[in-house]
Amino acid sequence: MSTFPDRPRPVTVLIADDQKIIRDGLALILGLLDGVSVIGTAIDGRDAVRQATAVRPDVVLMDLDMPAMNGVEATRRLAAGNPPCRVVVLTTYLDDDWVYRAIDAGARGYLTKDATPEEIRDAVVTVASGEAHLEPRVQRRLLDLLATGARNGVPTSPPGDIEDGLTARETEILVEIADGRTNAEIAQRLVISEATVKTHVNHLLLKTGCRDRAALVVYAYRSGRATP
Repeated sequence: MSTFPDRPRPVTVLIADDQKIIRDGLALILGLLDGVSVIGTAIDGRDAVRQATAVRPDVVLMDLDMPAMNGVEATRRLAAGNPPCRVVVLTTYLDDDWVYRAIDAGARGYLTKDATPEEIRDAVVTVASGEAHLEPRVQRRLLDLLATGARNGVPTSPPGDIEDGLTARETEILVEIADGRTNAEIAQRLVISEATVKTHVNHLLLKTGCRDRAALVVYAYRSGRATP
């Protein structure tokens, strides 16, 4: 019998990028990091959906501007799959349209290509665990977009105008999520168990109709419960 303690299973990642040098470079770099296992590379969004459906990675690291099928549509299809596949966007684009479209499609993480290998690893590990991971600049742009009502001219609404049945505690946790805190951090701040936080998060997803934590962030600002 081995005397070494069991190690947690590495997070499996499929890389989707239409540029071979980037695909191969990311696969090489991420393959050297602890806790991550690259199990394939895809040449465009369509290929990413096909491969992800076949091999079921924990996370797809997705470029956005690709031929055949762009990363937004590929993300939408993967997020709507059964079971859904988690996506972290890795792109050169930081403009409002790309950011919102990717998050709206179901991306749980968003990074730009100047991220370090360690930042990419942190993002895929965080998203694989069920949390959202938005680069600070991305979250700032998303919040600015919501605050100004830039998308479709829809402003955020005062809390009193939203009838979603959230309890005071659920609202409190929603605001904590919007501030970017993990379940463990929320549990510590509110002096409750992490299991209780998870239960409240599940109730939030059910009551708001949100797909994941990234969508809850958007909901918190749109409903006026959180402000930039």
